[in-house]
Amino acid sequence: MTSPQNGGLPRRIGLWSAMAVVIGSTIGSGIFRSPAGIADRIPGPLPLLFIWILGGLFALCGALTLSELASEHPKTGGFYAFLREGWGRLPAFLFGWGQITVVRAASLGAIAITFAEYFVRVIGFDPTVAPYDRYAQYIAAVAIAVTAGFNIVGVKWGSTVINLTTIAKFGGLAFIVLLALAFGWPQTGGHFTPLVPEGSVHVGAFGLALVSVLWAYDGWADVTYVAGEVTEPRKNLPRAIIGGTVAVMAIYVLANVGYMAVLPIEEIRTSRLVAADVAEKIIGRPGVIMVSTTVMISTFGTLSAVLLTSPRVLFAMADDGMLFAPIAKVHPKFQTPYIAIGLVALLGLIFVLLLRFEKLADTFVIAMIPFYALGVAAVYRLRRRPGYSPSFRTPGYPVVPALFIASVAYLLLNALIDPGSRAWALGIFGVLLAGIPVFYLTVGKEKR
Repeated sequence: MTSPQNGGLPRRIGLWSAMAVVIGSTIGSGIFRSPAGIADRIPGPLPLLFIWILGGLFALCGALTLSELASEHPKTGGFYAFLREGWGRLPAFLFGWGQITVVRAASLGAIAITFAEYFVRVIGFDPTVAPYDRYAQYIAAVAIAVTAGFNIVGVKWGSTVINLTTIAKFGGLAFIVLLALAFGWPQTGGHFTPLVPEGSVHVGAFGLALVSVLWAYDGWADVTYVAGEVTEPRKNLPRAIIGGTVAVMAIYVLANVGYMAVLPIEEIRTSRLVAADVAEKIIGRPGVIMVSTTVMISTFGTLSAVLLTSPRVLFAMADDGMLFAPIAKVHPKFQTPYIAIGLVALLGLIFVLLLRFEKLADTFVIAMIPFYALGVAAVYRLRRRPGYSPSFRTPGYPVVPALFIASVAYLLLNALIDPGSRAWALGIFGVLLAGIPVFYLTVGKEKR
Protein backbone atom coordinates (compact mmCIF):
# COMPACT_ATOMS: atom_id res chain seq x y z
CA MET A 1 0.00 0.00 0.00
CA THR A 2 2.39 2.69 -1.20
CA SER A 3 0.05 4.51 -3.54
CA PRO A 4 -1.65 7.73 -2.46
CA GLN A 5 -4.92 7.49 -0.62
CA ASN A 6 -7.93 9.48 -1.74
CA GLY A 7 -6.58 12.69 -0.27
CA GLY A 8 -3.38 12.43 -2.30
CA LEU A 9 -0.85 11.65 0.49
CA PRO A 10 1.32 8.60 -0.34
CA ARG A 11 2.18 5.89 2.23
CA ARG A 12 5.87 6.45 3.00
CA ILE A 13 6.13 5.99 6.82
CA GLY A 14 7.45 2.57 7.89
CA LEU A 15 7.28 0.79 11.25
CA TRP A 16 10.37 2.38 12.80
CA SER A 17 9.39 5.86 11.66
CA ALA A 18 5.86 5.30 13.00
CA MET A 19 7.23 4.19 16.39
CA ALA A 20 9.62 7.15 16.34
CA VAL A 21 6.61 9.43 15.86
CA VAL A 22 5.00 7.94 19.00
CA ILE A 23 8.16 8.24 21.12
CA GLY A 24 9.21 11.52 19.52
CA SER A 25 5.78 13.10 20.02
CA THR A 26 5.64 11.97 23.64
CA ILE A 27 9.14 12.61 25.00
CA GLY A 28 9.25 16.32 24.58
CA SER A 29 8.96 18.95 27.25
CA GLY A 30 6.90 17.08 29.85
CA ILE A 31 9.51 14.88 31.53
CA PHE A 32 12.00 17.77 31.62
CA ARG A 33 9.63 20.58 32.62
CA SER A 34 6.60 19.14 34.45
CA PRO A 35 8.22 17.34 37.45
CA ALA A 36 8.48 20.61 39.40
CA GLY A 37 4.75 21.33 39.21
CA ILE A 38 3.85 17.71 39.92
CA ALA A 39 6.17 17.49 42.94
CA ASP A 40 4.77 20.77 44.23
CA ARG A 41 1.27 19.31 44.22
CA ILE A 42 2.18 15.90 45.70
CA PRO A 43 5.53 16.35 47.53
CA GLY A 44 6.24 12.75 48.47
CA PRO A 45 8.51 10.13 46.81
CA LEU A 46 5.95 7.31 46.75
CA PRO A 47 2.99 9.47 45.60
CA LEU A 48 5.24 11.00 42.94
CA LEU A 49 6.30 7.64 41.50
CA PHE A 50 2.77 6.28 41.83
CA ILE A 51 1.24 9.09 39.79
CA TRP A 52 3.79 8.64 36.98
CA ILE A 53 3.03 4.91 36.86
CA LEU A 54 -0.73 5.54 37.05
CA GLY A 55 -0.57 8.09 34.23
CA GLY A 56 1.39 5.61 32.14
CA LEU A 57 -1.17 2.87 32.72
CA PHE A 58 -4.02 5.20 31.72
CA ALA A 59 -2.14 6.15 28.56
CA LEU A 60 -1.53 2.46 27.84
CA CYS A 61 -5.25 1.70 28.20
CA GLY A 62 -5.94 4.38 25.62
CA ALA A 63 -3.13 3.16 23.37
CA LEU A 64 -4.38 -0.46 23.41
CA THR A 65 -7.87 0.65 22.42
CA LEU A 66 -6.60 3.07 19.83
CA SER A 67 -4.51 0.32 18.24
CA GLU A 68 -7.71 -1.57 17.47
CA LEU A 69 -9.43 1.46 15.95
CA ALA A 70 -6.36 2.42 13.92
CA SER A 71 -6.02 -1.10 12.49
CA GLU A 72 -9.63 -0.93 11.31
CA HIS A 73 -9.58 2.70 10.09
CA PRO A 74 -6.00 3.58 9.05
CA LYS A 75 -7.01 6.97 7.68
CA THR A 76 -5.39 10.39 7.81
CA GLY A 77 -6.75 12.44 10.69
CA GLY A 78 -6.66 9.80 13.45
CA PHE A 79 -9.17 10.72 16.14
CA TYR A 80 -11.11 12.79 13.63
CA ALA A 81 -11.72 9.62 11.58
CA PHE A 82 -12.58 7.55 14.68
CA LEU A 83 -15.05 10.16 15.94
CA ARG A 84 -16.67 10.51 12.53
CA GLU A 85 -17.03 6.73 12.12
CA GLY A 86 -18.19 6.13 15.68
CA TRP A 87 -20.25 9.18 16.60
CA GLY A 88 -20.95 11.19 13.45
CA ARG A 89 -20.07 14.52 11.91
CA LEU A 90 -20.74 16.91 14.82
CA PRO A 91 -18.29 15.31 17.33
CA ALA A 92 -15.73 14.98 14.54
CA PHE A 93 -16.17 18.65 13.66
CA LEU A 94 -15.84 19.70 17.31
CA PHE A 95 -12.57 17.78 17.54
CA GLY A 96 -11.20 19.73 14.58
CA TRP A 97 -12.63 22.97 15.98
CA GLY A 98 -10.78 22.31 19.23
CA GLN A 99 -7.58 21.60 17.30
CA ILE A 100 -7.81 24.93 15.52
CA THR A 101 -8.85 27.11 18.45
CA VAL A 102 -6.81 25.84 21.41
CA VAL A 103 -5.40 22.30 21.34
CA ARG A 104 -2.53 22.29 18.88
CA ALA A 105 -1.50 25.88 19.42
CA ALA A 106 -1.21 25.23 23.17
CA SER A 107 0.74 22.03 22.56
CA LEU A 108 3.22 23.66 20.20
CA GLY A 109 3.65 26.61 22.54
CA ALA A 110 4.40 24.47 25.60
CA ILE A 111 6.96 22.34 23.73
CA ALA A 112 8.63 25.30 22.03
CA ILE A 113 8.99 27.35 25.21
CA THR A 114 10.78 24.45 26.92
CA PHE A 115 13.20 24.25 23.99
CA ALA A 116 13.81 27.98 24.25
CA GLU A 117 14.32 28.03 28.04
CA TYR A 118 16.97 25.32 27.87
CA PHE A 119 18.61 27.14 24.94
CA VAL A 120 18.85 30.30 27.02
CA ARG A 121 20.26 28.24 29.89
CA VAL A 122 22.97 26.76 27.62
CA ILE A 123 24.22 30.18 26.52
CA GLY A 124 24.59 31.19 30.16
CA PHE A 125 21.46 33.19 31.06
CA ASP A 126 18.54 32.57 33.40
CA PRO A 127 15.30 32.13 31.42
CA THR A 128 13.21 32.85 34.52
CA VAL A 129 14.20 36.54 34.78
CA ALA A 130 13.64 39.54 32.53
CA PRO A 131 14.48 40.19 29.78
CA TYR A 132 15.54 36.60 29.06
CA ASP A 133 12.07 35.19 29.77
CA ARG A 134 10.75 37.29 26.88
CA TYR A 135 13.69 36.36 24.68
CA ALA A 136 12.80 32.71 25.28
CA GLN A 137 9.34 33.33 23.82
CA TYR A 138 10.86 34.80 20.65
CA ILE A 139 13.27 31.85 20.33
CA ALA A 140 10.31 29.48 20.76
CA ALA A 141 8.48 31.22 17.92
CA VAL A 142 11.50 30.82 15.63
CA ALA A 143 11.73 27.10 16.51
CA ILE A 144 8.10 26.59 15.48
CA ALA A 145 8.69 28.33 12.16
CA VAL A 146 11.81 26.28 11.37
CA THR A 147 10.21 22.91 12.14
CA ALA A 148 7.19 23.88 10.07
CA GLY A 149 9.56 24.50 7.17
CA PHE A 150 11.08 21.00 7.52
CA ASN A 151 7.65 19.41 7.34
CA ILE A 152 6.49 21.47 4.38
CA VAL A 153 9.59 20.43 2.41
CA GLY A 154 8.54 16.80 2.78
CA VAL A 155 7.56 13.81 4.89
CA LYS A 156 11.03 12.35 4.39
CA TRP A 157 12.67 15.46 5.85
CA GLY A 158 10.21 15.61 8.72
CA SER A 159 10.45 11.90 9.57
CA THR A 160 14.27 11.98 9.31
CA VAL A 161 14.39 14.78 11.88
CA ILE A 162 12.03 12.79 14.11
CA ASN A 163 14.03 9.55 13.76
CA LEU A 164 17.36 11.18 14.59
CA THR A 165 16.06 13.27 17.48
CA THR A 166 14.14 10.30 18.91
CA ILE A 167 17.36 8.29 19.16
CA ALA A 168 19.11 11.28 20.72
CA LYS A 169 16.37 12.12 23.21
CA PHE A 170 15.71 8.55 24.38
CA GLY A 171 19.44 7.88 24.65
CA GLY A 172 20.06 11.20 26.36
CA LEU A 173 17.33 10.63 28.93
CA ALA A 174 18.63 7.11 29.58
CA PHE A 175 22.12 8.56 30.07
CA ILE A 176 20.79 11.07 32.62
CA VAL A 177 19.15 8.20 34.52
CA LEU A 178 22.36 6.14 34.50
CA LEU A 179 24.39 9.17 35.59
CA ALA A 180 22.02 9.85 38.48
CA LEU A 181 21.91 6.24 39.67
CA ALA A 182 25.62 5.52 39.22
CA PHE A 183 27.08 8.76 40.63
CA GLY A 184 24.27 10.70 42.31
CA TRP A 185 22.78 7.96 44.46
CA PRO A 186 26.11 6.90 46.05
CA GLN A 187 26.73 10.54 47.03
CA THR A 188 23.26 11.27 48.45
CA GLY A 189 21.86 7.86 49.35
CA GLY A 190 18.70 8.90 47.49
CA HIS A 191 15.86 11.04 48.77
CA PHE A 192 13.13 8.48 49.30
CA THR A 193 12.34 8.89 53.00
CA PRO A 194 9.82 9.45 54.29
CA LEU A 195 8.00 7.70 51.46
CA VAL A 196 4.70 9.48 52.14
CA PRO A 197 5.30 12.72 54.09
CA GLU A 198 2.38 14.09 56.05
CA GLY A 199 0.14 16.25 53.87
CA SER A 200 1.70 15.04 50.60
CA VAL A 201 -1.54 13.54 49.27
CA HIS A 202 -4.68 15.60 48.69
CA VAL A 203 -7.46 14.57 46.30
CA GLY A 204 -7.70 17.90 44.47
CA ALA A 205 -3.95 18.36 44.16
CA PHE A 206 -3.57 14.75 43.02
CA GLY A 207 -6.02 15.36 40.17
CA LEU A 208 -4.19 18.49 39.03
CA ALA A 209 -0.88 16.63 39.20
CA LEU A 210 -2.36 13.86 37.07
CA VAL A 211 -3.28 16.46 34.44
CA SER A 212 0.39 17.44 34.25
CA VAL A 213 1.47 13.78 34.08
CA LEU A 214 -0.92 13.11 31.20
CA TRP A 215 0.51 16.15 29.43
CA ALA A 216 3.94 14.47 29.67
CA TYR A 217 2.48 11.22 28.30
CA ASP A 218 0.58 12.86 25.49
CA GLY A 219 1.76 11.73 22.08
CA TRP A 220 0.73 8.08 22.15
CA ALA A 221 -2.11 8.92 19.74
CA ASP A 222 -0.30 11.26 17.37
CA VAL A 223 0.82 8.63 14.88
CA THR A 224 -2.83 7.97 14.03
CA TYR A 225 -3.02 11.45 12.49
CA VAL A 226 -0.66 10.21 9.76
CA ALA A 227 -2.22 6.71 9.59
CA GLY A 228 -3.05 7.33 5.94
CA GLU A 229 0.69 7.60 5.20
CA VAL A 230 1.89 4.53 7.18
CA THR A 231 2.90 1.45 5.18
CA GLU A 232 1.11 -1.83 6.04
CA PRO A 233 -1.02 0.09 8.55
CA ARG A 234 -3.08 -2.83 9.89
CA LYS A 235 0.14 -4.42 11.12
CA ASN A 236 2.43 -1.48 11.78
CA LEU A 237 0.07 0.92 13.58
CA PRO A 238 -0.71 -1.35 16.60
CA ARG A 239 2.98 -2.26 16.94
CA ALA A 240 4.08 1.36 16.82
CA ILE A 241 1.42 2.67 19.24
CA ILE A 242 1.85 -0.04 21.89
CA GLY A 243 5.63 -0.40 21.62
CA GLY A 244 6.20 3.34 21.75
CA THR A 245 3.89 3.86 24.74
CA VAL A 246 5.52 1.08 26.80
CA ALA A 247 9.02 2.41 26.05
CA VAL A 248 8.04 5.92 27.14
CA MET A 249 6.40 4.72 30.35
CA ALA A 250 9.53 2.79 31.36
CA ILE A 251 11.95 5.68 30.77
CA TYR A 252 9.65 8.20 32.53
CA VAL A 253 9.45 6.18 35.74
CA LEU A 254 13.22 5.60 35.70
CA ALA A 255 13.83 9.31 35.08
CA ASN A 256 11.87 10.24 38.20
CA VAL A 257 13.79 7.68 40.24
CA GLY A 258 16.98 9.29 38.91
CA TYR A 259 15.80 12.81 39.77
CA MET A 260 15.03 11.79 43.36
CA ALA A 261 18.33 9.95 43.64
CA VAL A 262 20.08 13.32 43.32
CA LEU A 263 17.63 16.01 44.48
CA PRO A 264 15.26 16.05 47.46
CA ILE A 265 11.58 16.66 46.74
CA GLU A 266 11.83 20.21 48.11
CA GLU A 267 14.40 21.08 45.45
CA ILE A 268 12.51 19.32 42.66
CA ARG A 269 9.43 21.39 43.57
CA THR A 270 11.25 24.61 42.65
CA SER A 271 13.37 23.29 39.77
CA ARG A 272 11.92 24.41 36.44
CA LEU A 273 14.82 22.75 34.59
CA VAL A 274 15.15 19.67 36.76
CA ALA A 275 17.21 17.49 34.42
CA ALA A 276 19.85 20.21 34.07
CA ASP A 277 19.91 20.76 37.85
CA VAL A 278 20.45 17.03 38.41
CA ALA A 279 23.40 16.95 36.00
CA GLU A 280 24.89 20.13 37.45
CA LYS A 281 24.75 18.62 40.94
CA ILE A 282 26.76 15.59 39.76
CA ILE A 283 29.33 16.91 37.26
CA GLY A 284 28.95 20.70 37.27
CA ARG A 285 28.62 23.07 34.31
CA PRO A 286 29.47 20.42 31.64
CA GLY A 287 26.47 18.44 32.90
CA VAL A 288 24.18 21.44 32.41
CA ILE A 289 25.37 21.86 28.83
CA MET A 290 25.02 18.14 28.07
CA VAL A 291 21.52 17.84 29.53
CA SER A 292 20.30 21.13 28.11
CA THR A 293 21.48 20.06 24.66
CA THR A 294 19.62 16.75 25.07
CA VAL A 295 16.44 18.59 26.04
CA MET A 296 16.78 20.98 23.12
CA ILE A 297 17.15 18.05 20.72
CA SER A 298 14.22 16.35 22.40
CA THR A 299 11.84 19.27 22.19
CA PHE A 300 12.94 20.21 18.67
CA GLY A 301 12.15 16.65 17.58
CA THR A 302 8.77 16.80 19.28
CA LEU A 303 7.97 20.07 17.53
CA SER A 304 8.75 18.37 14.24
CA ALA A 305 6.57 15.39 15.19
CA VAL A 306 3.62 17.60 16.14
CA LEU A 307 3.93 19.59 12.93
CA LEU A 308 4.09 16.32 10.97
CA THR A 309 0.99 14.83 12.57
CA SER A 310 -1.49 17.48 13.74
CA PRO A 311 -1.91 19.36 10.42
CA ARG A 312 -3.22 16.08 8.98
CA VAL A 313 -6.36 16.54 11.09
CA LEU A 314 -7.14 19.84 9.39
CA PHE A 315 -6.19 18.32 6.02
CA ALA A 316 -8.58 15.39 6.57
CA MET A 317 -11.38 17.75 7.65
CA ALA A 318 -10.93 19.97 4.61
CA ASP A 319 -10.76 16.91 2.37
CA ASP A 320 -14.04 15.80 3.98
CA GLY A 321 -15.73 19.16 3.35
CA MET A 322 -15.63 20.28 7.00
CA LEU A 323 -13.14 23.13 6.53
CA PHE A 324 -12.17 25.49 3.73
CA ALA A 325 -11.12 23.46 0.70
CA PRO A 326 -7.67 25.14 0.26
CA ILE A 327 -6.54 23.60 3.60
CA ALA A 328 -6.64 20.21 1.84
CA LYS A 329 -4.22 21.31 -0.88
CA VAL A 330 -1.16 19.12 -1.40
CA HIS A 331 2.07 20.81 -2.46
CA PRO A 332 2.73 19.82 -6.10
CA LYS A 333 6.45 19.26 -5.52
CA PHE A 334 6.78 18.16 -1.87
CA GLN A 335 3.51 16.16 -1.63
CA THR A 336 2.68 17.62 1.81
CA PRO A 337 -0.40 19.48 3.13
CA TYR A 338 1.53 22.74 3.22
CA ILE A 339 -1.38 25.08 3.95
CA ALA A 340 -2.52 22.97 6.93
CA ILE A 341 1.03 22.90 8.29
CA GLY A 342 1.38 26.65 7.90
CA LEU A 343 -1.95 27.27 9.66
CA VAL A 344 -1.03 25.11 12.68
CA ALA A 345 2.38 26.78 12.93
CA LEU A 346 0.82 30.26 12.82
CA LEU A 347 -1.56 29.41 15.68
CA GLY A 348 1.36 28.02 17.70
CA LEU A 349 3.30 31.25 17.16
CA ILE A 350 0.41 33.30 18.55
CA PHE A 351 -0.04 31.13 21.66
CA VAL A 352 3.65 30.93 22.55
CA LEU A 353 3.88 34.71 22.59
CA LEU A 354 0.80 35.12 24.82
CA LEU A 355 0.84 32.34 27.46
CA ARG A 356 3.27 30.77 29.92
CA PHE A 357 4.21 27.08 30.00
CA GLU A 358 1.87 25.95 32.81
CA LYS A 359 -1.17 27.55 31.17
CA LEU A 360 -0.23 26.13 27.78
CA ALA A 361 0.16 22.58 29.12
CA ASP A 362 -3.03 22.66 31.22
CA THR A 363 -4.99 24.17 28.32
CA PHE A 364 -3.92 21.39 26.00
CA VAL A 365 -4.81 18.56 28.39
CA ILE A 366 -8.18 19.95 29.50
CA ALA A 367 -9.22 20.64 25.89
CA MET A 368 -7.95 17.37 24.45
CA ILE A 369 -8.93 14.64 26.93
CA PRO A 370 -12.72 14.81 26.29
CA PHE A 371 -12.01 13.89 22.66
CA TYR A 372 -9.60 11.17 23.74
CA ALA A 373 -12.44 9.67 25.81
CA LEU A 374 -14.95 9.93 22.94
CA GLY A 375 -12.47 8.41 20.50
CA VAL A 376 -11.72 5.47 22.79
CA ALA A 377 -15.45 5.01 23.55
CA ALA A 378 -16.11 4.66 19.81
CA VAL A 379 -14.83 1.09 20.07
CA TYR A 380 -18.04 0.09 21.88
CA ARG A 381 -20.19 1.29 18.98
CA LEU A 382 -17.96 0.09 16.16
CA ARG A 383 -17.72 -3.45 17.53
CA ARG A 384 -21.48 -3.82 17.09
CA ARG A 385 -21.39 -2.91 13.41
CA PRO A 386 -21.45 -5.52 10.63
CA GLY A 387 -18.19 -5.97 8.80
CA TYR A 388 -16.01 -4.66 11.64
CA SER A 389 -12.80 -6.71 11.42
CA PRO A 390 -9.73 -5.03 12.96
CA SER A 391 -6.40 -6.85 12.72
CA PHE A 392 -5.78 -6.12 16.44
CA ARG A 393 -8.32 -6.39 19.28
CA THR A 394 -7.98 -4.64 22.63
CA PRO A 395 -6.91 -7.09 25.37
CA GLY A 396 -9.09 -6.84 28.46
CA TYR A 397 -12.05 -5.42 26.52
CA PRO A 398 -14.43 -3.94 27.71
CA VAL A 399 -12.58 -3.08 30.97
CA VAL A 400 -9.47 -1.50 29.43
CA PRO A 401 -11.34 1.20 27.43
CA ALA A 402 -13.60 1.81 30.45
CA LEU A 403 -10.59 2.46 32.70
CA PHE A 404 -9.31 5.11 30.32
CA ILE A 405 -12.73 6.77 30.06
CA ALA A 406 -13.09 6.74 33.87
CA SER A 407 -9.70 8.43 34.28
CA VAL A 408 -10.75 11.19 31.89
CA ALA A 409 -14.05 11.69 33.71
CA TYR A 410 -12.17 12.02 37.00
CA LEU A 411 -9.78 14.62 35.58
CA LEU A 412 -12.55 16.69 34.04
CA LEU A 413 -14.61 16.63 37.24
CA ASN A 414 -11.56 17.56 39.30
CA ALA A 415 -10.74 20.48 36.98
CA LEU A 416 -14.29 21.80 37.36
CA ILE A 417 -14.41 21.37 41.14
CA ASP A 418 -10.97 22.74 42.01
CA PRO A 419 -11.17 26.53 42.61
CA GLY A 420 -7.71 27.08 41.11
CA SER A 421 -8.59 25.59 37.72
CA ARG A 422 -12.38 25.97 37.50
CA ALA A 423 -12.55 29.33 35.70
CA TRP A 424 -9.88 28.39 33.16
CA ALA A 425 -11.47 24.98 32.51
CA LEU A 426 -14.91 26.54 32.01
CA GLY A 427 -13.39 29.02 29.57
CA ILE A 428 -11.81 26.20 27.57
CA PHE A 429 -15.06 24.20 27.49
CA GLY A 430 -16.88 27.36 26.42
CA VAL A 431 -14.57 27.70 23.42
CA LEU A 432 -15.09 24.04 22.49
CA LEU A 433 -18.89 24.24 22.81
CA ALA A 434 -18.93 27.38 20.67
CA GLY A 435 -18.14 25.03 17.81
CA ILE A 436 -21.71 23.63 17.94
CA PRO A 437 -23.43 26.73 16.50
CA VAL A 438 -20.52 27.14 14.08
CA PHE A 439 -21.17 23.60 12.82
CA TYR A 440 -24.90 24.14 12.31
CA LEU A 441 -24.37 27.50 10.64
CA THR A 442 -21.82 26.07 8.19
CA VAL A 443 -21.23 22.43 7.24
CA GLY A 444 -24.07 21.06 9.37
CA LYS A 445 -26.55 23.34 7.64
CA GLU A 446 -25.76 21.69 4.33
CA LYS A 447 -26.64 18.22 5.68
CA ARG A 448 -30.01 19.06 7.24
